[in-house]
Amino acid sequence: MALVTGASVAMSSLSLKPTQARGNRISSVNVVSLAFGGGSCPSLTMKPASYRFKQSCAAKPETVDKVCAIVRKQLAIAEDAELTGESKFAALGADSLDTVEIVMALEEAFDVTVEEDSAQQITNVLEAADLIEDMIQKKA
Repeated sequence: MALVTGASVAMSSLSLKPTQARGNRISSVNVVSLAFGGGSCPSLTMKPASYRFKQSCAAKPETVDKVCAIVRKQLAIAEDAELTGESKFAALGADSLDTVEIVMALEEAFDVTVEEDSAQQITNVLEAADLIEDMIQKKA
């Protein structure tokens, strides 16, 4: 485990799970987990076939599914079209007005109020689902 510190305060930790290690070198990493100040961030998983990072979220699967359904409805995406948590709103053809409408629909569906700063940071389904989960937990 690697630890990044600054001014004698642990700011983040990085945990690597290698599939192959040669001496001190890691030739392939499958999972990277990050932690900041005692909290944790979503883990990043590298897929061996495509070598792309996959973000996993803290939101419940049912929350992600509900957010996907709302995004699908707001953007008039066909039922047979692929829509996953990693789907970026811009890649789905959403402009800034569409994103505002998505946020408004999420607020209504989950009975929460999303701050403007937070709304501007949402770029994909997972980020929206994670934000909704955080707001629901804070509300409870």
